[in-house]
Amino acid sequence: MIKKIISLPTEIKQYFIVTGNYWAFTLTDGALRMLVVLHFHQLGYSPLRIAALFLFYELFGVVTNLFGGYLGARIGLNRTMNIGLAMQVLALLMLAVPVAMLTLYWVMAAQALSGIAKDLNKLSAKSAIKALVPNDKQQQLFKWVAFLTGSKNALKGVGFFLGGILLALYGFKGSVIIMAAMLGFVWLASVVLLKNNLGKANNKPKFSEIFSKSRAINILSAARLFLFGARDVWFVIALPIYLSSQLGWSDWWVGSFFASWIIGYGILQSLAPKIMGSINMTGGVKKNIPDGKAALGWAVLLAGVTACIAVALNSELPAAVILVIGLAIFGAVFALNSSLHSFLIVSYAKVDGASLDIGFYYTANALGRLIGTLLSGLIYQYAGLVACLWTATLFLIITAIISASLPRLNPT
Repeated sequence: MIKKIISLPTEIKQYFIVTGNYWAFTLTDGALRMLVVLHFHQLGYSPLRIAALFLFYELFGVVTNLFGGYLGARIGLNRTMNIGLAMQVLALLMLAVPVAMLTLYWVMAAQALSGIAKDLNKLSAKSAIKALVPNDKQQQLFKWVAFLTGSKNALKGVGFFLGGILLALYGFKGSVIIMAAMLGFVWLASVVLLKNNLGKANNKPKFSEIFSKSRAINILSAARLFLFGARDVWFVIALPIYLSSQLGWSDWWVGSFFASWIIGYGILQSLAPKIMGSINMTGGVKKNIPDGKAALGWAVLLAGVTACIAVALNSELPAAVILVIGLAIFGAVFALNSSLHSFLIVSYAKVDGASLDIGFYYTANALGRLIGTLLSGLIYQYAGLVACLWTATLFLIITAIISASLPRLNPT
């Protein structure tokens, strides 16, 4: 077994290392989010105040993606990935302090550091694939991106369960110390094993190049902003509060439901190439390679699903049944949308200094999440969950309109 691994091509081994790093980081990221939510709920924080703990996490993600791509192209993706791992270890250790020191601002600062670490790690992983897969192997690229993205989200759901288990067994402080030790070991292994200069641009990019000059990437980035804004405007704050306050679900039920949803969502993301090919909605003309036509079609379908959930919640049907079934369908269609977008950005990115293009794109992703998070609390507080769903539908219609301008593959 060991001989077979050693004999693998360098690109495959590097892909395994990048994926392993991403998995380890994602487990701690999901577990930390659940730890913070449950622990500070136990301390008496309101749902909206708990949400405020994560605002810096999202805000700093916008900045990190914008500048992280430039940094990756300058110093190499192996270094930005290792910096991200080290920063997450530091963020975890910041929370291993006496309870009296866990003030709102201290936790927000730790979450800001974790947000920077998360986006450095994600940006490095996605950009590294572009450097490892030949430009003429688009089907292989789609499969690798889908697997990396899907497995990451599935593990984030596992991380939610892990956070709850660790909190029950070792308490908050013990849990973050255990995770810091685990991730510290992964960081040391990555420093030794990850290839030097991975994804480093041959020509040193100028700072002004952090803003993409590619029309396709600019259009896709705008579509991504509204796609993720549409998800988070009802999913991040409004939905868990609604399940807890209106349907009477316990914290355990809410946490388990979200964890299960994310695991299923991640599995479907990883299977996106097979699913899209089997139902002939890739939009591509050769070997089931998707293009802009596919992005338009899947965005329209997701808008329809979201509108149906909003309409159904105004009917006499049980809200719990509508949301469980509706979320299952929404999650499946959204997973395919997200996986398709993730492939398209890696495909569109230039080979030399890919992290610049991918960083710009994920800046839009992070901005969409930030806008969605803020609107989720604001709209739910004043207008309720159905209004959040109609806002999400509007965002998805805008996503579809923008996606109509994405490039199509030419017949060959």
